[in-house]
Amino acid sequence: MNVNILWALIASLGTWALTALGAAVVIFFKTPKQSILNLLLGFSAGVMIAASFWSLLQPAIYRAEQTLKSPPYLIVTIGFLIGAFFIRISDMIATNTFYKSKKTNKISPSTNRVILLIISITLHNI
Repeated sequence: MNVNILWALIASLGTWALTALGAAVVIFFKTPKQSILNLLLGFSAGVMIAASFWSLLQPAIYRAEQTLKSPPYLIVTIGFLIGAFFIRISDMIATNTFYKSKKTNKISPSTNRVILLIISITLHNI
């Protein structure tokens, strides 16, 4: 077996194990303490910030340096702000739709939560 494939398999299994461990917190603890939730939320926010820089922003800066003559940080900052604006507007639309449907009782609360989940996954993948 190729060494690179073995390392990819080990990394994938490690990622799977950590994801399963995170899911186990929800399964085994029905009402976790607020301090534990705050700790986990802070940790996940840090992981997402690191992932967004190392996987998205740094390669964008590198590509902008290679292909454009304008300052690469300016281009990446503009793209980042446009993306943040898009996410904010989408969140406002989804939240507004959620509260309107909640007031009119046209959609059941469980269906409304499913719709919000689908919208949030879609926004995450964009």
